[in-house]
Amino acid sequence: MARQALDLFDEGFQELTPSEFFRKNKQMLGFSGKIRSLTIVFHELITNSFDAAEEAGILPEIKIDLKRVGKDHYILRHQDNGPGIPEKYIPKVFCTMFAGSKFRNIQSRGQQGLGCSGCVLLSQMTTGKPVKVISGTRENGELRGVKMSLKMDVKKNQGLILEREDVEVEGTGVCIELHFKDVSYSLSEQGAYEYIRRTMIANPHAKIVFNDPAGNRYVFNRASDIVPPLPKEVLPHPWGVTADDLIFMAKHTEKRRFRSMLTSNLSRMSAKKVKELEELTGIDLNKRPKDMKWEEAERIVEAFKKMNFMAPPTSGLIPIGEDQIEKGMREILDPEFTATVTRKPKTYRGGIAFIVEAGIAYGGNSGRLVGDQRKAEIMRFANRVPLTFDAGSCAITEGIKSLDWKRYGIRDLESTPLTIFVNVVSTNVPYLSTGKQSIAPEPEILHEIRQATMIVARKLQKYLRKKKAAKEEAQRARVFETYVPVIIKQAALLAEREAPDYRELLDKVTRRAKLEILGESLNE
Repeated sequence: MARQALDLFDEGFQELTPSEFFRKNKQMLGFSGKIRSLTIVFHELITNSFDAAEEAGILPEIKIDLKRVGKDHYILRHQDNGPGIPEKYIPKVFCTMFAGSKFRNIQSRGQQGLGCSGCVLLSQMTTGKPVKVISGTRENGELRGVKMSLKMDVKKNQGLILEREDVEVEGTGVCIELHFKDVSYSLSEQGAYEYIRRTMIANPHAKIVFNDPAGNRYVFNRASDIVPPLPKEVLPHPWGVTADDLIFMAKHTEKRRFRSMLTSNLSRMSAKKVKELEELTGIDLNKRPKDMKWEEAERIVEAFKKMNFMAPPTSGLIPIGEDQIEKGMREILDPEFTATVTRKPKTYRGGIAFIVEAGIAYGGNSGRLVGDQRKAEIMRFANRVPLTFDAGSCAITEGIKSLDWKRYGIRDLESTPLTIFVNVVSTNVPYLSTGKQSIAPEPEILHEIRQATMIVARKLQKYLRKKKAAKEEAQRARVFETYVPVIIKQAALLAEREAPDYRELLDKVTRRAKLEILGESLNE
């Protein structure tokens, strides 16, 4: 009986490849809902193109064509000017799950680490069509192009090459063509067009040309010619690791002693700190890492919390920067006023470094267009990537809406033509769910969001006061300019004297009126 039970268990037990798992759980890739699925596809392809170009020191330039061929059936053609993909890596990049480079402690745009392969899987699941790829690379100074037609072997988690041929290309880069069904293009706040618009504000060094299904052509020109510096991988800080992290390090390290593993795998961990740790825990840290037990790892983590460490290094964090955010806002929103700020690095959960930067744009094309009126919009970002879904549960939304905007001259935030921009930069952004579209309200992050937003809001308040003062000054000046000359001339006639030069007096009166509105004195 026992043997029969084991045989039945063996027959019923199946080991799934990553491709098979995500085929059955595509919502974990963000593919849930027609609009959201297409927006996630745009996100994966655009961020891959940006990363490839920047790593090669190239200013990104992307062309996207989206064509509707039936109800909820689209053909997407995405072309970039990056360094291209060598032929032998093409099947792996597009048809193998977990073949990317997102699984390091480094600031990156990528959220799932599944990239193009997830898009290919969705295409294959909804249409059964192969993906077509053209890659142009430069090898030994010679430009070489190859065209492939591929399908994903879900059982083996690898690509099958259906067709292959050499082709002529005009330059380096990748062009990919995919078919999708059960997706939808929308101009809504969660749609693909809005994703591109917001992406361009956070990435002013890029250029994107987008042809939509209705035949509209949108050209988003670059506002900056500076390629962002590449982020560097940073070691985890002792205050930010868990027992599971230590066990994982121990299983995969090449070090022979646990003490050497700690100093080489954690930041701010010197030999002096290792000795202090050994005294606090009573654990022999000369033992082999693979002999470390779970209970010992827990004791080490608890000891870390009692020790004093320098703050984690922040050299690996690359913010957009105040000037670049302003350039992006001016290029896309054409506002009458902007203000930006990049805060100093802070830490959350004791040892995970992050930076918050914020921007505010008023007037022009700022805000979202609702009917004939422009209303306030909140643009949320994590490592330059727009977060277009799950806004209600996000720390950025909470931080911005918790402010008393009336204090800053905004009587009704919702009805003001205003764009509020917030970007959270970190090697480990604390997302609330697997969809990675909203940031957890960690107290330190929430505080920084509020502080950054208040700084730009105060700058807007000052501008609005000056604008109001200028308007009231103009109204008063018109009154004075109309009646003062008449009064002076009539008074001169009555006194039988020549009318004096009143222009200096008139200027002084209007200046005084303006300063009274601003709450300043004439002497100041």
